[in-house]
Amino acid sequence: MTPERDGGGREAVREVLRERSPAGATATGRPRPRLDQPRAPRRRLVPEWDPEAFGRLSERIARFLGTGRFIVWMTVVIILWVVWNVSAPRDLRFDQYPFIFLTLMLSLQASYAAPLILLAQNRQDDRDRVNLEQDRKQNERSIADTEYLTREIAALRMGLGEVATRDWIRSELQDLTKELEDRRRSDGRLPVAAERSGTREADDR
Repeated sequence: MTPERDGGGREAVREVLRERSPAGATATGRPRPRLDQPRAPRRRLVPEWDPEAFGRLSERIARFLGTGRFIVWMTVVIILWVVWNVSAPRDLRFDQYPFIFLTLMLSLQASYAAPLILLAQNRQDDRDRVNLEQDRKQNERSIADTEYLTREIAALRMGLGEVATRDWIRSELQDLTKELEDRRRSDGRLPVAAERSGTREADDR
């Protein structure tokens, strides 16, 4: 192997290494994110949930809480609770008078029911706002269409005012026929008058 070839090979290796090794701000060892691939999902300490699914669930619960069925079932449960803890043997009673555990359960149910009802109302308000916006846009389009049709009808009326109607044509034809008859009558009288004037001149001679 000659030294010229050896030196040329070393220079080629050095150029390849220079191309592969970044310099400056990109010289860090962090891998570059590829733009043609999605990012890997990040791990979060807080659990994720679907707000739409939770909102639909809250609306179902709020609708159930606002029905007579829920009131009936809650009344039945409270009556059974009180009767059991009053008439059952002492060893089987789980909530003695004054029913502190029952009060705790009812307050817990109310504390969860109130936010769920508020969440359902907020979702209903959002839907109402969207519906009102759509109704407003629909009304604006209807008003614009009505104004356009009104202008078109007015233009048609103005155009029809300049168009010859059947009655007008009939009246014009009647006037023309009368004028033609008058001309015929006048043309028929002129020769008779001329003949009379000629006979008078002959007599005079």
